[in-house]
Amino acid sequence: MRNLLCVTAVVFALFTAPLPAVASERIYIYTENFPPYNMSATGRAFEHNEDGIDGLCTEMVKAILEHSGLDYVIKLRNWDFGYNRALNKKNHGIYCTTYTENRASQFKWVGPLTTNLWTIFAPPGTDLKIDSLEDTRGMLYAGYRGDVMTEYLLERDFRVSAMDSDDLNPKRLELGQVDLWIADRLAGPYFASQQDVEGLEPVFSFNNTELYLAMNLETSEEVIRKLRQGLETIRNNGMYEAIETKWGL
Repeated sequence: MRNLLCVTAVVFALFTAPLPAVASERIYIYTENFPPYNMSATGRAFEHNEDGIDGLCTEMVKAILEHSGLDYVIKLRNWDFGYNRALNKKNHGIYCTTYTENRASQFKWVGPLTTNLWTIFAPPGTDLKIDSLEDTRGMLYAGYRGDVMTEYLLERDFRVSAMDSDDLNPKRLELGQVDLWIADRLAGPYFASQQDVEGLEPVFSFNNTELYLAMNLETSEEVIRKLRQGLETIRNNGMYEAIETKWGL
């Protein structure tokens, strides 16, 4: 009888004890080399884990994730690869992504993380004066395939020579292969310095846009809630402002 009571007690305990917490679904976050917002810390084209990825937006996203309690992986790939993953696969996302009306319905958005200012760069020593974007019609831009700034120009029938990466565009501008280069006001000088290009002239800036973490539409509302709560936490505890200050904003 004593043995029967012990067995009964064990069975009862198994059914009444709280179940162990079930790990949340892992989320997969992608980014690209776009300094100083996101970039390889080792200068490589690809990074397989977060330790090798740096930048303003990267620090923001890492802080958000650390305060979200979510299981995650961050990888650095080229833009098209990461963007298509985020567009087509549940629990996949990409940062820093420009929020536009065209993209609004394609993702679930967490942010803004920061802003960028679209800027037209001309070769060193230029005397070019630009009062509006229309002043550059007929000139050849260097652009970055799939980038929102390049798409903006193409949609308006500007001439753009688009590359798979923005890395070579400062050198193309310096060598006179293109007339202008469209890039971010903060990121442009970083790319130029990596190619030992100095003196590019920011001749016109426009369209100050917001940058976000964009998540696949099938990602659960619970995951999105935790991510947005993580962002709210770092805004309230001062981490958000500290990161912006560190990166010159």
